[in-house]
Amino acid sequence: MFKSFFPKPKWFFWSLIFWFIVNIALWYSGGKEWGEFLGFPKGYADAELPVGVSRFWSPAFLWFYLWFFVATAFFAGFWRVFSDNRWQRWSVWGSAFILFNIWFGVQVSVAVNAWYVPFWDLIQSMLTNGGGNIMDLYKETMVFLYIAMVGVTLAVINAFFTSHYVFRWRTAMNEYYTANWDQLRHIEGASQRVQEDTMRFATIMEDLGVELVKAMMTLIAFLPLLFQLSKYVPVIPIIGELNHSLVWAAIVWALFGTILLMVVGIKLPGLQFNNQKVEAAYRKELIYGEDHADRAQPATLKELFSRVRKNYFRLYFHYAYFNLTATWYGQLDVLYNLVVLFPSIAAGKLTLGLINQIGGVFGKVRDSFQYLINSWKTIIELLSIHKRLKAFESILDK
Repeated sequence: MFKSFFPKPKWFFWSLIFWFIVNIALWYSGGKEWGEFLGFPKGYADAELPVGVSRFWSPAFLWFYLWFFVATAFFAGFWRVFSDNRWQRWSVWGSAFILFNIWFGVQVSVAVNAWYVPFWDLIQSMLTNGGGNIMDLYKETMVFLYIAMVGVTLAVINAFFTSHYVFRWRTAMNEYYTANWDQLRHIEGASQRVQEDTMRFATIMEDLGVELVKAMMTLIAFLPLLFQLSKYVPVIPIIGELNHSLVWAAIVWALFGTILLMVVGIKLPGLQFNNQKVEAAYRKELIYGEDHADRAQPATLKELFSRVRKNYFRLYFHYAYFNLTATWYGQLDVLYNLVVLFPSIAAGKLTLGLINQIGGVFGKVRDSFQYLINSWKTIIELLSIHKRLKAFESILDK
């Protein structure tokens, strides 16, 4: 699953984590200011970023682009020397490109969040003072439009590239399995595992990986903002006064939902795995029946299909209470960030701009902490596919 596409996967992923930590440490221990040695304006790293699309080509951003490219080149060069995997241009440079686009998407969200304050405060000022210049509204709307145009364009490019990335991963797995087909073809459902499971595994791994990295980068970008904004919300319902109230409110709520859904959905991965087994057995008998008159007899098919029906009915039952729990949590989640702000709103400590900004930042941080909640159904499917492919590969390991 991994060694067909990534160079020496175990060491590759450990080295990736190590290199990521090294770069984060260097960046936040002064590296973001090193651009001054290359001619960037003095103090560019601490300069306030403009509220608009021009922030994406400000000196601070340009220095990060250069840093990211050089760091990726060093990492790719290292693995070019120590590995001869034919897919590593896609697995290394392709992964880096996707990683960069995820980071940029988070920065687009930060830019939009910064735009909330002047836009909504302008609206509040006009409503309070009996009106204002309509052209100011149009100008602020265009600021958002320019940011959105950049974000949407890059998102489409990333989606196009990611589709090719996933297909290359599937191709690598397909070539690996077909090269060992003589040893694998006797396994039940071998054709399905090579044709379907490889495609689904690559797609789901990419989706979950992208969402995980996005959640981590969102936390890195928005958590400091939430710490700063917590000073406007010193009191939260039930608890009362609390330092860093919004941060704690996001963590506790997400942790509660994660544990709840993990407990409620604990049986689902095994049921999904069993579902694929009984489906494969039924499909295999039907395929044999196409070429052999003595196979796929009604009694045999009835018995095999009864197993399919039994497993599906069990799945329906367990998914029913899982979906009920997830839906109720989702509905409460919609109201949660507003309820947290009620004491500060009632005390008149927030403006309309701050309410929208806090709601945006709080929502981003809360969603990042809720990664497992939002991805749990997909994780269940991935665990099922992984179990099937792992059993498949165990023949080669032996």
